[in-house]
Amino acid sequence: MNSKRATLEVIAPSVEEAIDKGLVELGLPLDAVEVEVLDEGSRGLFGLRGRQARVRLTVIEATTPETAPESTPSPEFEISPDEESFPEAESPEDESLRAAQDTVKELLSLMKIKARVSARYGEIDDSETNAPIYIDIRGDDLSILIGKRSETLNALQYIARLIVNKELTHPVTVVIDVEGYRDRRERQIRQLARRMADQALKTGRRQVLEPMPANERRLIHMELRNHPDVFTESIGEEPHRKVTIIPKDNNQI
Repeated sequence: MNSKRATLEVIAPSVEEAIDKGLVELGLPLDAVEVEVLDEGSRGLFGLRGRQARVRLTVIEATTPETAPESTPSPEFEISPDEESFPEAESPEDESLRAAQDTVKELLSLMKIKARVSARYGEIDDSETNAPIYIDIRGDDLSILIGKRSETLNALQYIARLIVNKELTHPVTVVIDVEGYRDRRERQIRQLARRMADQALKTGRRQVLEPMPANERRLIHMELRNHPDVFTESIGEEPHRKVTIIPKDNNQI
């Protein structure tokens, strides 16, 4: 007889809910399965969970013919959180990536928005000790997540960053993108940086850009960090902090 036993992995907001959900799915009582807690989950700020609980239920093999008739063993299968329109992206193994990805999934769930969420590390800046975490959200008609002048997207990013940094033992920068919006915006910002650097050299005077959020200022600094003729500085206080592009041979205001 095949010794492989039927197992079920379940994800839910808590360990107890995951176990109950698995028992209902299997149609078995608690004493008929072995329970292994794979991940107890964790909470973020404001009562939100940065990471859901995950358990594995393994059906206990019966020892008598009356309770264990000969049959083809049930295949191993896994239950994932409901995503009618979009399947979940595979959770990264890295703790920081997984915390960021799970946090954004939870926030979208609270907003009743279904989408695919993936996480990756971005390019590290000279001013940072850790690479930023980029969260990519994909789905249908997600313009509501961007908002006017990306205000909604920036608010979502700010909340996610607070939750993730509360959960982890080290600070991380979280950047959220929706349907490639920030990629397009990044190209615009980098083009602006080169154009204003040329303007600074042409006039011999520093160029002060309009106030930008921290992630966009960072793009300006990165784009011009190896420029042979200009350097950049951030001035002012949030939320009016801005980038100044200064010719290296002329520091006039």
